[in-house]
Amino acid sequence: MNSTSTPVYRAAHVSEAPAIAAASRLHVEYGLRWRWTPTRVRQEILDPDTMVLVSSLRGDLAGFAIMHFGDERAHLQLLAVLPPYRRAGIGTAMLAWLEKSCVTAGIQQIRLEVRSANRAAREFYARAGYKYLGQIGGYYDGHEAASVMARELYPAAALDRHRPDKR
Repeated sequence: MNSTSTPVYRAAHVSEAPAIAAASRLHVEYGLRWRWTPTRVRQEILDPDTMVLVSSLRGDLAGFAIMHFGDERAHLQLLAVLPPYRRAGIGTAMLAWLEKSCVTAGIQQIRLEVRSANRAAREFYARAGYKYLGQIGGYYDGHEAASVMARELYPAAALDRHRPDKR
């Protein structure tokens, strides 16, 4: 990646659904049935409880993430950085952007599933403070296990200080 280029992080536009879906199929869902189709990605972009975040560099898609926001927990459904842009901090920046959004919304925990065989992804999340919670056998198309990971965004003591009923 050119060091003079600065990635741009923003909400995805519905016109980007096909590119995000194609990148997911190639870089996330390889070897699996295609679940993140253009139609599904478009639905997520339009869902008010979901953020589809893109990173672009010189107008090209560099990475994307899809996170669903609940009342107290968020679910990181997808996060990927395209190969030419890896190891440049884009994944870390997207994750930080989403985590900051969660903190602003008062969300206490982010959960995710990652292919158990994807050591690099598991280590990426561990470095970011995500803890391994367990494994779900056959999670991916009935033949590949998922590692479940989560990050608590607020320590319990901090939550008590910020709750109106605990003052």
